[in-house]
Formats: sequence, C-alpha cells, structure tokens
Amino acid sequence: MDLFESPGASVGPDGPVCSAKGCRAAAVWVLAWNNPKLHTPERRKTWLACDEHREHLSSFLGVRGFLKDVVTLAEWERDTSPADG
Repeated sequence: MDLFESPGASVGPDGPVCSAKGCRAAAVWVLAWNNPKLHTPERRKTWLACDEHREHLSSFLGVRGFLKDVVTLAEWERDTSPADG
C-alpha cells in the first residue's frame, strides 16, 4: 500500500503531515487501524501523527478497539515498499 496515495494521508511541501485536525506538523508515526464492523481483519487503514498527537490519536482509536499497530513512518515505509530485486 502506498501511504501517500491513501485518502487519509496528507502531504505538505516538506512531506507527510499529521492527521490531527488543524495540525500541519511533519508526520513521524503511522497508526494502523481497522473497524472490524466495516473491514476484513487483514485490512489496515492509516493515520499519520506527529510526536505531539501520537498519544491522542492512538487513544481515540484504542478505546474503540480499532488500533492495530503504531510504528515510525520510516519503519512503515521500509516494511511496505516493494522489495528490490
């Protein structure tokens, strides 16, 4: 999945930005989630978060049982990019 083509991803002039409302800070974290009432278990939606909003966005998803994983943006890009070869 290309993070920068997903509907929730916002890319500013300096790269991906936080998904928190009104925040234009650089994204550092990827919050992978799904709503089990709408999505198959393997499907992952993503929100991006800056350091300041990571905990708030994680809590929002977590209390609803949606949060599946939180990883750094660099780790997500490395793990989801096509393998060279």
